[in-house]
Amino acid sequence: MKRQVIAMNKFWNWTKNETTGERTLRLDGVICDDDFLAWLYDGVSAKAFREELNSGEGDITVWIHSEGGDCFAAAAIYNALREYRGKVTIRIDAVAASAASVIAMAGDSVEISPVGMIIIHNPWTGTVGDAEELKTVASQLDSVKENVIKAYELKTHLSRTKLAKMMDEETFIHARKAIELGFADKIIGEEKTTETAGNASMSSRRQGMNSMMNAIRAKQTPPSNRVKRRPPEPLT
Repeated sequence: MKRQVIAMNKFWNWTKNETTGERTLRLDGVICDDDFLAWLYDGVSAKAFREELNSGEGDITVWIHSEGGDCFAAAAIYNALREYRGKVTIRIDAVAASAASVIAMAGDSVEISPVGMIIIHNPWTGTVGDAEELKTVASQLDSVKENVIKAYELKTHLSRTKLAKMMDEETFIHARKAIELGFADKIIGEEKTTETAGNASMSSRRQGMNSMMNAIRAKQTPPSNRVKRRPPEPLT
């Protein structure tokens, strides 16, 4: 019996700058196949994503605006980005929540909008069954949580205990806090501001140093208009 491949609407979109060759990836919406049955067939999102990712080369920029979705699809995309040959720059647009926050941790550099948000929480699912089946699902969720914590830990270097507690509490992390905790490396648009401030500080230090050196030279070198007195002539 021939399997039917179910068409799916992708939650990602690639663009390419024809001048520079730079590729940009946008992840928008729910991270999963729109059709629930698509994962049974060859059209699984993670497989298609990996193929498109590796169809080109060079550095890429990944924009994320997603409230999350399927944790296994997110894990596959995370691994694909981590294994990619070029540099991966992640840019969080408005929100990277739940499974999307895991994908965000795959970047060599992670940038976040000044009004962006990262949201982390415990994995959850819906299921039916008897007590034993529910216990099995609970154990599976614990295993998924451990994998998610590992992705956060590799990026932030925070302790697993702290990360687990943040997930228990469903933590909303704004841009400044994301930098402080290590979930992101910089805020989008602040590079120029930081550089300008650094240059101004450097200029101020140079001026101070020059002023100090001039003062030292003034003490060590006699002024050019100082009158040199001749030694007294001997009395006759």
